[in-house]
Amino acid sequence: VKSPQPQEGVAEKYRKDKVADYKPFNFVDREGVRCSIYLSGCLFACEGCYNKIVQNFDYGIAYTTELEEQIMADLRQPYVQGLTLLGGEPFLNTKVALRLARRIRAEFGRTKDIWGWTGYYWDELASESEDKQELLRLMDVLVDGRHELEDGLAPLLVAVERREGSNAHDRNVVARVLVLGEELAHLHLDELEDLLVVDHVALVERDDQGGNADLAGEQHVLA
Repeated sequence: VKSPQPQEGVAEKYRKDKVADYKPFNFVDREGVRCSIYLSGCLFACEGCYNKIVQNFDYGIAYTTELEEQIMADLRQPYVQGLTLLGGEPFLNTKVALRLARRIRAEFGRTKDIWGWTGYYWDELASESEDKQELLRLMDVLVDGRHELEDGLAPLLVAVERREGSNAHDRNVVARVLVLGEELAHLHLDELEDLLVVDHVALVERDDQGGNADLAGEQHVLA
């Protein structure tokens, strides 16, 4: 597993703006009905990666306006809860990820949530380039960390949402708080009571929780 130095993985240097797959209306990439986009390219080379083929920045097809319009149309369906960004590594594809995330916020505000799966750790992203930090601010939930093979189990998930309208999953809640969204830069300690740790799933198998579909073994929506 590669561990990058701060700002070593510059998206502008590696990105090819390729999409490995787009999966609308799925139930496996976390909460609710979701639209999931897999962005090509990753530098972490995690042992046991489910999507090794997507580590290649040249894999897949180009991100197009037509695909973006399809994603937005799918998100407009009232039963769709939000978008999930996966890879590959979304934070090494910030041109595409930011373009889509900005448009979602402009049209839907926070009524549609954005989840992201990344090989970076939260504290690493805090020292990263502005494009990565902007993408982080636009997200609602981040699943962070390299895929570590320990008895075939996966990394930790920590998520924070606003208390209003949230559905708390009372499983192994811990003190570590991951704060995402526009309020990040303005959060004060006395405002923590307005936030709720809604999920911390330690060492859960990814095939049960989503985020690691075997793309090489499936028929692609984009094909």
